[in-house]
Amino acid sequence: MVNPLFPRAAGVLLHPTSLPGPHGMGDLGGAPAFLDWLATAGMGVWQVLPLVPPGAAHSPYASPSAFSGNTWLIALSGLVADGLLHKAEIVEPTVPEARADFAAAEAFKAPLLRLAADRLIHDRQHPLRPGYVKYYHEQHWAVDAGLFHAIRQQEGHTAWWHWPKPLRTRDPQAIAHALEALTDDVQRYVALQYLFDRQWHWVRNHAAHRGIRIIGDVPIYVDGDSVDTWRHPELFQLDAHGQPRKVAGVPPDYFAEKGQFWGNPLYDWNAMARDRYRWWAARLRRTLVHVDALRIDHFRGFAAYWAIPHTAPDATHGSWLRGPGLPLFTALRREMGALPLIAEDLGVVDDAVVTLRDKSGLPGMKVLQFAFGDDARNPFLPHHHQPDSVVYTGTHDNDTTLGWWLASPDQHARVRRYLGPVDASTVAWRMVETAFASVAHTAIVPMQDVLGLGTEARMNVPGVADGNWSWRLQSGLLDGRLAGRLRELAVTYDRLR
Repeated sequence: MVNPLFPRAAGVLLHPTSLPGPHGMGDLGGAPAFLDWLATAGMGVWQVLPLVPPGAAHSPYASPSAFSGNTWLIALSGLVADGLLHKAEIVEPTVPEARADFAAAEAFKAPLLRLAADRLIHDRQHPLRPGYVKYYHEQHWAVDAGLFHAIRQQEGHTAWWHWPKPLRTRDPQAIAHALEALTDDVQRYVALQYLFDRQWHWVRNHAAHRGIRIIGDVPIYVDGDSVDTWRHPELFQLDAHGQPRKVAGVPPDYFAEKGQFWGNPLYDWNAMARDRYRWWAARLRRTLVHVDALRIDHFRGFAAYWAIPHTAPDATHGSWLRGPGLPLFTALRREMGALPLIAEDLGVVDDAVVTLRDKSGLPGMKVLQFAFGDDARNPFLPHHHQPDSVVYTGTHDNDTTLGWWLASPDQHARVRRYLGPVDASTVAWRMVETAFASVAHTAIVPMQDVLGLGTEARMNVPGVADGNWSWRLQSGLLDGRLAGRLRELAVTYDRLR
């Protein structure tokens, strides 16, 4: 039965950091224009990557805080509108727009964000201050994250397991002293979280007004050096010093012949079960403040997860261990009601993963770039799709469709047999049309495929640490002709929003 939370629709995958804008990386200031273009194109969905603070190499999948928002996405124009910055204080830098320059953007925005936060904190007459004060006293995770961030700065940006023992083990007296000594930094962190939430709430309201739902993304794991592991070490497989005994990754697969060594700490699922998975319920609730539905990353890790000794040279040395399985989703449904989740059921998928997905009642994913590698039994081919699924031409981990086509000449004959006479100039849109034609209730296409771009526009290369996440949509490419072409497909295949 089709999940009623996901009626037949179509949408575009584009992370906010890829939006056009003047400050070196996309931010929420570019969201309204993009949402208006989506509405003109008849799209009913905007899919984004995780909105959490990015971790190493700017990856949103290894965050230092699973509950925080990425405050680099705050639009300075919005702070001007709120009276927290003056327009004259924002000297526009000259930055290239083809790729995000995260270092330049963060260096430029950091003092301005700090200034805006301090004005919010100290101006008792500011109209937003009561909202901030209420937020500070209600959002306890934000105070924890702010304290973690402040202590980490105080300790020279060293990982929390290297901190003095009273801070590392959260001795109550040491924590109280740190909270008092670092109160300015903690308040500033919370103020910026409040401002991020305020701006994103405005974006989400604008999307709803335009008839567009937002699909977010929740990474299965958190970073080892995170407020989550520091605050709840008992929920992770850590030794007495806070170090992981084994770490996360995946075995050799389509993306990497030696597998992927992610290095995230693994959950202690028995401890989480004893606590009735409260941390996971709180995490999903927090994430669903920002979005209408969630893609849950690496779903197969809930059936069984790849555990790698933390000293291993690569991911080939791991082994499968049993995950929490159905009890996790049963507990979440009991705690939260309906679960607006999409299972990212990709990678090494066996019968146990399929059974868990189906018993959990979650739609899975179909990726067309995976469809043409063998024969007619390939489950990603459209004639094997199910209505209760989400079809993609490719995901953020894939090459663009044009890049995939150029790199896969061995698949051209099978692609042409199925899609008809295509070449490099037509394959991206033919794949978009094939996704829209699928019986899957939702079709999502990366913005790069809508534009027909090549490998230069790829968002991420799994297993490669540097050079990812920085593709940007250049101003002027979202025109009426392109919107009309998408809208025509939406009408043809009954996906008009």
